[in-house]
Amino acid sequence: MERRSFIQAGLGLGALALTGKARADAATYARFHAALARDKSLAVYADQQGEQAGLAVIEGRLPKDLQGSFYRNGPGRFELGGERYHHWFDGDGFAQRWTLHDGKVRHHGRFVETRRFREESEAGQFLYPAFGTMFTRRGFRDNDTMNAANTNLLPFNGRLYALWEGGSATEVDPESLATLGIKTWRDDVKSMPFSAHPKLDPAGGMWNFGALPGANKLALYRIGADGSLLNTNVIAVPQLAMVHDFAVSAKHLIFVVPPYDLRDDRSLSLAERHVWAGATRPTRIVVVAKDTLALRQVFELPPQMVFHLGNAWDDGDCTRFDVVLHAGDALAGLGSLMIGTRQDNAPGRSQAVQVCLDYASGQASTARLLGTSEFPRVMPQVVGMRHRRLALLSCDRANRELGLDTVNLVDTDNGKVDSYRFGAGWQVEEHVLVPRRNARHEADGYLVGVAQDTRRGVGVLTVFDAANVKAGPLALASLPYRTPHCFHGNFLAT
Repeated sequence: MERRSFIQAGLGLGALALTGKARADAATYARFHAALARDKSLAVYADQQGEQAGLAVIEGRLPKDLQGSFYRNGPGRFELGGERYHHWFDGDGFAQRWTLHDGKVRHHGRFVETRRFREESEAGQFLYPAFGTMFTRRGFRDNDTMNAANTNLLPFNGRLYALWEGGSATEVDPESLATLGIKTWRDDVKSMPFSAHPKLDPAGGMWNFGALPGANKLALYRIGADGSLLNTNVIAVPQLAMVHDFAVSAKHLIFVVPPYDLRDDRSLSLAERHVWAGATRPTRIVVVAKDTLALRQVFELPPQMVFHLGNAWDDGDCTRFDVVLHAGDALAGLGSLMIGTRQDNAPGRSQAVQVCLDYASGQASTARLLGTSEFPRVMPQVVGMRHRRLALLSCDRANRELGLDTVNLVDTDNGKVDSYRFGAGWQVEEHVLVPRRNARHEADGYLVGVAQDTRRGVGVLTVFDAANVKAGPLALASLPYRTPHCFHGNFLAT
């Protein structure tokens, strides 16, 4: 697995030397709190302190057959010692569990107590480099010293994992959310990058990858249904930048590599080192064969940034997959949220498309699915197979500022969109599709997510009928407090 080269590259990205330099300052903190005083809706990016636990008040009626745990994860701590992180992706992971049982909804949230979280809490200040903010107050040995465990919460094989993308999975207790420790799949891959977007095979097992731009390589993992590491490989990808997600078909792993260069300046954070190179380089699509974990083919698209992919399937001598493409350097704009500035909702900022990879011609083509959007998800039973429904969040064109306020279920065959807009004062998080037991088709189930009602300052669990999203929520379960804005999560039915 060439673990040493990954670890050495990771250390280089963090600038191991103890310079005492911290590039976040009190000004970041002051600017955000001044903006928050003017606009209370920015509380969704505010600092969280301590645990949360509460019983939701339900408007509407929860379906009787929707019972289980909806696990969510996202950054919760942005501030410490009078300083505030520069980037939304930097905050310490705050794991959340929404429990749906017997017509009631309970919520519990607590921090993932990583080594970073414990040591910085004890010190009363940030110590280690983060994705978008450079601290070098204390040296570190490997990627897991900096592990934020803040991006996804994945139930797998009876266990629950808080996922980052620069290091190991962190196991937490499925009931209490207490942190159990770093998960090492095998000794020779200890502390290797392990992405926050594994793909669970409907037949059992898991596929995942780890990216490290400093090494220009992708690590590939195939994990069995019992949690054992079945196969690994490392492939070289020249000029590798941030790769956050991927898609799997029956035969392939699909990676989309946006055009960035990395500055050779170790005093900068990893995010700051990313320099948009779209004027000189295309976006690349890297296809890996599942059976050998070897590179099969590389395709090109016009230069665009990518965070999330949907699903993929093989269609004769082609592979098709869903992806959200962003115009230009979408990575840099997310940092402004930490000072309380939102991006403008400019036309053409992003779009969801379906890509067709034609292996014979070597050409990639796209077909538009939806405009400004993010967070594509499909029903879990169709991962890697032909799908006909894609869940997406979108931003209403009437909004002046970029903010996801609409849930959609797109028919990928005919382009029809079944939508519900929450409207002003709402900020919507990723929604996931949950099938009914013995579901007969992809709309036979529910669309479940979380939305922030910023006017009341509360977090709300939302449940839609996947066959009729436009009719509005079947149920809204409101807490008496706001919940930290999460990135990703998964529903575990009971």
